[in-house]
Amino acid sequence: PAPPEPPAPPYEKELLRLSEIVGSLAFLRSLCAGPDAPEWPKRMQALLDTEGTTPARRERLAGAYNRGYGGWALTYRVCTPSAQEATARFLQEGETLSRNLTSRFGG
Repeated sequence: PAPPEPPAPPYEKELLRLSEIVGSLAFLRSLCAGPDAPEWPKRMQALLDTEGTTPARRERLAGAYNRGYGGWALTYRVCTPSAQEATARFLQEGETLSRNLTSRFGG
């Protein structure tokens, strides 16, 4: 049998939300032709490489990313003002989350 899953880190909830935001931005920045569009999948890969320490953990993080991406893919086919507004909100929330994670748990 597989070894038991180690306990999730205390910042798991924030990390899953950050993964979902990165997925949302991966879709929205591409949809709206943002110059940073190719960076979002790379950022998620870096997050998986750093935090995906077990198969189950990688699956949870990737699932959150896919939820963010897929949720917007169902809603938007073209870049609209509301898509741009959502992008701005996600950029701000993602920046705040990243800063909080780094200050509380980073080293």
